[in-house]
Amino acid sequence: AKQVDEYESSGGTSGLLLMGKPCVVVTMRGRRTGKVRKAAVMRVEHDGTYAAVASKGGDPRHPGWYHNLLADPDVTLQDGTEHHELRAREVTGDEKASWWDRALEVWPHYDEYQQKTDRPIPVVLLEPTS
Repeated sequence: AKQVDEYESSGGTSGLLLMGKPCVVVTMRGRRTGKVRKAAVMRVEHDGTYAAVASKGGDPRHPGWYHNLLADPDVTLQDGTEHHELRAREVTGDEKASWWDRALEVWPHYDEYQQKTDRPIPVVLLEPTS
């Protein structure tokens, strides 16, 4: 919450690093309450599409934001001072493997997190709606 507050209160000029790596803020609807929810995730971007890795540090459960994205895939993403309207879509197979490699370039610890848990860590693409 502190990360998101700093990011947003600065207009995207401060709070841009999460554990020393670039991050973005995803705004979505809560699946149960319908209230606005926000999450800071590592910045994994390629050709205007972003990936959100639902690692939760290797926890046995998926992060809450993952369930929110599946329930209502239309999101807003803030990348620095820019805002993007995107739609979430979970990827599998070769597409997931390709994005997993991109994510590891940003945050190599994802492999450690996968080893800590029995659940496959989901990768959710956030793609432009137009």
